[in-house]
Amino acid sequence: MDGTKNRTVIETGEAKMGRYVDGFVVPVPKKKLAAYRRMARLAGKVWRDHGALEYIETVADDVKKGKRTSVSEKRAAQARRDVVFSYIVYASRTQRDRINARVMKTRAWPR
Repeated sequence: MDGTKNRTVIETGEAKMGRYVDGFVVPVPKKKLAAYRRMARLAGKVWRDHGALEYIETVADDVKKGKRTSVSEKRAAQARRDVVFSYIVYASRTQRDRINARVMKTRAWPR
C-alpha cells in the first residue's frame, strides 16, 4: 500500500480534500438546552435525509476562562449560556448548496 489513499493533496491554492463543511458557534441559554437538543435531532435527521454526510452538535463542557477565550464564549459565560459548536459535512460545495436549498423547502420544521 503506497498510502496515497489517505493523504490530503494541496495544489497551487486549490484544496483537493473532498469535503465541504459548514460550522456554527451558537450560545444557548442553559435553561433552553433541552429544547435546543430536540431541535438539533430534527435538524440532523433533515440534513442527513437530504444528503449531508454528517451533522454534528457538541456542547463545550471544558471551556476555560482566560485571555484566549473567544468573544462568543465570553458572552455565553456572562449570560449563563452554553456554547454549542455544530457542523455539517457535505461531499462538496455544490452538494451543500443543493442540500441546503432542499432543507429550506422541507415541511419537517415546526410552524
